[in-house]
Order: sequence, then C-alpha cells, then structure tokens
Amino acid sequence: QVQMVESGGGLVQAGGSLTLSCAAFGVAFSTYAMGWFRQAPGKEREFVAAITRSGGTDYADSAKGRFTISRDNAKNFVYLQMSSLKSEAKAVYYCAAAAVYGWKNRYYYRDDHHYFLWGQGTQVSVSS
Repeated sequence: QVQMVESGGGLVQAGGSLTLSCAAFGVAFSTYAMGWFRQAPGKEREFVAAITRSGGTDYADSAKGRFTISRDNAKNFVYLQMSSLKSEAKAVYYCAAAAVYGWKNRYYYRDDHHYFLWGQGTQVSVSS
C-alpha cells in the first residue's frame, strides 16, 4: 500500500525540541524529493522544509537555524528535527513526496502543488 505515515508530534514547552518522523511505504523513496509542510488552525498550509534526492535542503525563514530536515533512504524515512520551538509552531505537520525531474530552484520545492503523496499529519502543540 502506497502511503506516508508521520509520527512524533505532541505537546512541548516553548523553547523545547521535537523530532518528527515520516515513513514511506510502497514507493521508490530514494527517487523522490521530500517536504514538510504545516497547517495552523484557520491558516493555509505552508512550506517548512524540503530535501532533494541528493540531500540538498531548503527551509522556510521561520525554520532556518532551528529546524533540520534529513532523510534515510535505507529505511525510507524523512525527519524534521525542531528546536527552540515557539508558540507559532503549533500546527498539523505533513510530510509529502515529490517526483522531480531535472534541476529545480528552491521555489519549486516550496510549492505544495508539486507533491503528489501526503501523510495524514501529526499534531504539534507548543505551550508557553
């Protein structure tokens, strides 16, 4: 069965850390770029971070310096390590896969329309 499954969400204190995991099933994981997006209540889904097939990374300004995206192609996992969490990080976090052909600039990876396979999301809450 083709699916993506996120885990690792939960409640964390402001300033704390959390690592999200996303497992891919039934897909040729290593051939896809992977992204993390989030959606806060009443807001549109937004880009958080992306990692290319070769390991290149990109981050939203809100994530730079505090979040790290990584992938393990042997295990079919993508991770999002989050530190120094702020209250505005509260959202449902989604991982997604994109089939990318050729070189693309960072804006390509930030556009959720390019991702064809999504997980069900995992909730992250931050207490002040």
